[in-house]
Amino acid sequence: MTPEQASAELLYEFLYCSLLAPDLPPATVGAIVTQARARNAEDGISGLLVFDGQCFCQHFEGPREAVQGLMARLQRDPRHVALVVVHDGPLAARRYSGFAMGLAECEGPDPVSGLRALRGEAALAHFLALRASFDIST
Repeated sequence: MTPEQASAELLYEFLYCSLLAPDLPPATVGAIVTQARARNAEDGISGLLVFDGQCFCQHFEGPREAVQGLMARLQRDPRHVALVVVHDGPLAARRYSGFAMGLAECEGPDPVSGLRALRGEAALAHFLALRASFDIST
């Protein structure tokens, strides 16, 4: 499914935070992103993964069924622990139409640390405000 086809369907979004499993090196993130980009492109999902060396924060969007399936897979993925969904809901228009999965790596937990304590629209607004400060690779 192309992103254009997916845009014609009802869009949905998730924003979550998690920690890299303690027995895994930070280099694991490269494999996660490579796999995510291929599968997300097939499923019409786009989004951004932020990683600070230990914590993940991911915002993704796409057809409701596809993003709910992705969220279910992430919750079962042993590479993540302490996963917390901080926002989910319907979405009027894509925020990440230019790529399947962007990656932003930041130093230290400061940029995303406050996000775990927020929920709903407050969490989403906080993340979107931070997004402009990230150096995103696609």
